[in-house]
Amino acid sequence: MDPMNMIVAKNIRRLREENKLSLDELSKLSGVSKSMLAQIERSDGNPTISTLWKISNGLKVPFDALTVRPENPYEIVKISEIQPLLEDGGRVKNYSIFPDDENRRFAVYYLELDGESYWESEPHLKGTAEFITISAGGIEVTADGHAFHVKKGESIRFKADTAHSYRNTGKETAVLHMILYNP
Repeated sequence: MDPMNMIVAKNIRRLREENKLSLDELSKLSGVSKSMLAQIERSDGNPTISTLWKISNGLKVPFDALTVRPENPYEIVKISEIQPLLEDGGRVKNYSIFPDDENRRFAVYYLELDGESYWESEPHLKGTAEFITISAGGIEVTADGHAFHVKKGESIRFKADTAHSYRNTGKETAVLHMILYNP
């Protein structure tokens, strides 16, 4: 994780460039010397809170805009580092890869169903849909009273706002990727 002076430096430079301001122009708007702004943007030293307030006022942004840690545009998720949710005595392992924790209206899961395992899900919120792709083995998906056999290399989409279940009818572990769309 970057130290705060580096985060502040990156944010000030980004905001200054987004506003198409030179260091001179920001100096005039903020009352902070050009040399001090250049030093801050290089992440040399630790600017005082009052200096940062002057800069935020000069940029006409909230103070938090200078200290916010930017969201990383990339994320690598290692299944081996995720604690799975377990069903059927641990024979169904559900790994939440990208949960719907940022209001993005979908979540991504990786599931492993041991041979002859079973999991029944409660209905999800109205309008929810599941998209499943099987990458190993095969499963029987029952949704809204209809059973579908889906095997390696196949995908299924269904409304998940009714009771539904997953059954591995074979002996081999079934591996699947699921996207859960929340309207």
